[in-house]
Amino acid sequence: MTANGFSDKKFYKLKDAYEQNFNEGLDVGSSLGVTYNGKVILNLWDGFKDEEKKEPWLEDTIVNVWSSTKNMASLCAYILYEKGLLDFHAPVKDYWPEFSENGKENILVSHIMSHSSGLSGWDSKIDYRDYYNWDKLCMLLAKQKPFWEAGKEVGYHSISVGYLIGEIVKRISGKTIGQFFQDEIAKPLNSDFHIGLDPMDFNRVANIYMPGDPSTEDLFDEMDKESPAYKTMANGILKPSCALEEDWRISEIPAAGGHGNGKSISECMALIANHGEVNGVKFLSEKTLENIFAEQIIGNDLVLDNLVRWGIGFALPVKNGTWMGYFKNDKTCYWTGWGGSLSIADKENRVSLGFAPVRMENDVFGEERTNNIVKAFVESIEDL
Repeated sequence: MTANGFSDKKFYKLKDAYEQNFNEGLDVGSSLGVTYNGKVILNLWDGFKDEEKKEPWLEDTIVNVWSSTKNMASLCAYILYEKGLLDFHAPVKDYWPEFSENGKENILVSHIMSHSSGLSGWDSKIDYRDYYNWDKLCMLLAKQKPFWEAGKEVGYHSISVGYLIGEIVKRISGKTIGQFFQDEIAKPLNSDFHIGLDPMDFNRVANIYMPGDPSTEDLFDEMDKESPAYKTMANGILKPSCALEEDWRISEIPAAGGHGNGKSISECMALIANHGEVNGVKFLSEKTLENIFAEQIIGNDLVLDNLVRWGIGFALPVKNGTWMGYFKNDKTCYWTGWGGSLSIADKENRVSLGFAPVRMENDVFGEERTNNIVKAFVESIEDL
């Protein structure tokens, strides 16, 4: 099988791995993008955009990429930092006064962006449809007592981090995070990534799925009901099929609801990989980018039950038995989406990658297909 699109010969190992995933039945439909020195040098797509394998994946197909959206939300915060409007080490209450209730007056923006604020989920009972109600969820977080003392533990803020960052962006800029992202990042880059999708684009969306349609609660069974993990993953329970709802697609859910493809993800991550400059436009300074790679916390995640390491807004390389340990230098940052989407930037080598699949792997961090992509990506970088 030969994938659609193009690839620079420097990344032939990655192209081969991408095609081999299809040949081995590991991939049904997806897109893969890579930038080098700020330019797209690989843009591949193939397969189908639906479980029934009736509709071919096209060049302009986009898909819900779950938590790879978090990197886009973090980039919005970095734009504000660059403009001098946001201080990562300032208390959240400086921008969102109501947030200071219940002992949260000393929680810093950096705590939120490193998943160490203690607000990994909602204490009040919510339904996933509440993710469509921005003001309600932000009000609950503002009133809530943290699950742990900020900065002392790390626990994946699965959905909540998007509302926390998004409300800060809104308080400073006066814009929703979806609009801010379009104005400040997507439009200048001419990148096809969206936090909140226009219905006119619905016909381009691949119908993401996981066999059996398991819920987030199913994935984290045998949890202590008083634990942060249970309060995070078993409250506002999601299934992959939720992403097929029109309300999900149009809503701005900055931690999980973004739509894009491999190319658009890689273009956005090029802001980091290419030292803040893309297409001759300087978005972020070197001083701003240093915050990404300044370790904020490392430890066993209270929600994911795996070793993680965070800078401000982005995960950093760590040896935890997954593909996260493949990276060869400490100027790499990344995150992944439920079921295997990828969003990676290597600043040392000026390379970024985006991967967006329609069929989700069972493991939260992805499985063989994801491992193959990341391994081949790292090997390709070594050959540059």
